[in-house]
Parts: sequence; C-alpha cells; structure tokens
Amino acid sequence: MIKRRTLLVVLSLCFGLSLGAQDFTYQTFKDYRIINTHSVETLTKRKLDIRIGHRFGDLIGDGGGWSTFYGLETAQDVMIGAAYGITNNITVGLDRTKGSGPLSRLVNGTLKYRILHQKTDDSMPFTLTFVGITSVSTMDRDEENPESLNHFDKTAHRFIYTAQLLLARKFSDAFSLQLIPSYTHRNVVSFDDENGIISLGVATRIQINKVFGIIADATFPFSELRTSDNGFYPPIGIGLEIETGGHIFQINFTNATGISETDYIPNTRSNWGDRQFRLGFTISRTFNL
Repeated sequence: MIKRRTLLVVLSLCFGLSLGAQDFTYQTFKDYRIINTHSVETLTKRKLDIRIGHRFGDLIGDGGGWSTFYGLETAQDVMIGAAYGITNNITVGLDRTKGSGPLSRLVNGTLKYRILHQKTDDSMPFTLTFVGITSVSTMDRDEENPESLNHFDKTAHRFIYTAQLLLARKFSDAFSLQLIPSYTHRNVVSFDDENGIISLGVATRIQINKVFGIIADATFPFSELRTSDNGFYPPIGIGLEIETGGHIFQINFTNATGISETDYIPNTRSNWGDRQFRLGFTISRTFNL
C-alpha cells in the first residue's frame, strides 16, 4: 500500500510538472530573427545557433537587371555569426557584417532578455523581450581627412548602439504579430545629421503549414531628417521561411541594404516604389551543447 501511494505521488508530481511546462506559448516566431528585425524568441539554454545572411544588390530598377545579374553580382551586405542560449530567457550573440552605411565592417554584439512570456491561459497575454545591440566599426582610420566619419578622433566614434523592446502575441498557430519600439544612437555623425533616432517597427508571421511560413517586417523612423525628401525610406521586408528540423532557411526581399539594426535603421536609402529592392537569404543551424 505504501509503495502504491508513493507511486501515485510521483506520478501526480510528474503530471503536474508537465502541465506547468505547457503553460507558456512557444514559437510565436520560428526563429529569433524575422527579416530585418529580431523576434521575441530566445534560444533554449545551451543551444548554439550558427547563421549566415546575405543581401544582394538591386534585383531590378536602375541598379539591377541583367547588367548585374539581377543584383547577384553586387553584394550589399554579408553576415556570419553565432548566438548562444545562456538560459531559456537570455541569449547572447556575436556576428560580423560587411555593412552598407557610412561606417562599415561592423562587429555586432547582441544581448536578448525575455522579460515576460505569453501563457496559454492568457494570464500573460503577450511576450516582452529586450534587445541591446552594440556595433563597432573596424574600418581603417582616415588620418588625412578630419571631416570624414572614419577619421575616428576618439575610439568611441567607432560605436553605434540600438536598444529595443519587442512586444508580441501569438494569436493562433497560424498568426503572430509584434511591435518594436527602438532607439538607435551613433556616437559620430555628419554635421547635418542627428545622433539619436527613435523608430517603431512591426512584424508578422503567417504560418502556411508545418514547414512554410510567410514573414514580414517594417521599421518607421520618427525623424524629420529621415524622410523621402531627404532620400531615406522605411526598411520593409517580406519573405518565405522554411523549417526542416534544426535547420531554418529563409529567402526574402527587402529594400534595406544593411543587416544589423545599427546599420539599416539610420541608413536605408532604397525605395520599393523605385523598384530598389533586393534578394536576400538566411541559413541557420542550431546545435546542442
């Protein structure tokens, strides 16, 4: 009788723990990045994600077409990097991007912290994640021209920062929506530019089936200088996400030339309306450590 009661207690505890583990909503997005923006997702503890991203030149328009093999011969940005889950709620990452803005050759460090996690019973109706990105330009110093941005009179002039709050809700297995208020700060800018830029992003995922999903995101800077009259446009992307177990492949189209937030938020000068968009792809592979 005692053994039977002990077994019932153990089974009850295991059942209770399994129910507790199912309280949270998972896979609001399939990946911890969408197209241009981060998603609210963090890596599971001791998961290592290796990632390669590529942005080609203009597909069509004045800068594309057959002369550049539809942009495939003119890479705008290339990224290779890794991210690691310290805990289920904390992810750190390090990557290198070619960069497409005035300050290029960027080394980007990322910290993600999931503050709140949506629950299936709606006692917590959304997921909230903080993202902090620090980029440092490794460009050679232009010692002859003190007016150039890469004169780097101070080491601090090499640094760019972006801080974001990602607020997302998974409405169903087929639909998720995310809002992204951001602040980007550049330590050095030209005399007619601004150091700080506030922006608001929006992103979504529409899941077609277990393998395929449509993803999209857009970021809108709140700045009097970053308008179409001054040659700046909101970075907008749309893509197809393909999941095959531990491998996620994404093909996308976007007018953003840069991959990192510290690059594409202040520097997007391509316009969808002028057919200035490009093909991009991301390959991600996750490993257990």
